[in-house]
Amino acid sequence: MVDTEERVERAKALFRSGYNCSQSVVLAYADVIGLDTELAATISAPFGGGMGRLREVCGAVSGMAMVAGMLAPSPSNSDPEAKRQNYALVQHFAEAFREQNGSIVCRTLLGLKCDKEAPEPSPRTEEYYKKRPCAELVGDAARIVANYLNNIK
Repeated sequence: MVDTEERVERAKALFRSGYNCSQSVVLAYADVIGLDTELAATISAPFGGGMGRLREVCGAVSGMAMVAGMLAPSPSNSDPEAKRQNYALVQHFAEAFREQNGSIVCRTLLGLKCDKEAPEPSPRTEEYYKKRPCAELVGDAARIVANYLNNIK
């Protein structure tokens, strides 16, 4: 069992400390999935901003997918059942997020009109945090993962 609210608050705090949305979700579960925090932060970094600020799939959703890769691993190219289980978990996480937030697409969630943004990350100011729902979205993703972990038999 994981403490759901502790994981949610951990993910939000990680985001508020400067980690991107994907990193915040993966780091909140690094201990559960057996990843060193530096490795977890490194491999999840490119998925922030809807994958490198392309504003595609929300980084929090990508973070859940990375966690799913460790919870339902599919390392072999000759194990279709493992791949099916992995994809099923990714879809479960994405659908739960979509049900809560209406979309899994970063630009839609943020109400942006652009297809992509410059690669420079936005400065993390109080104004940034006030206008972006990202901390809450990260919390939603962390809660979805916790609920799954607490309900697996």
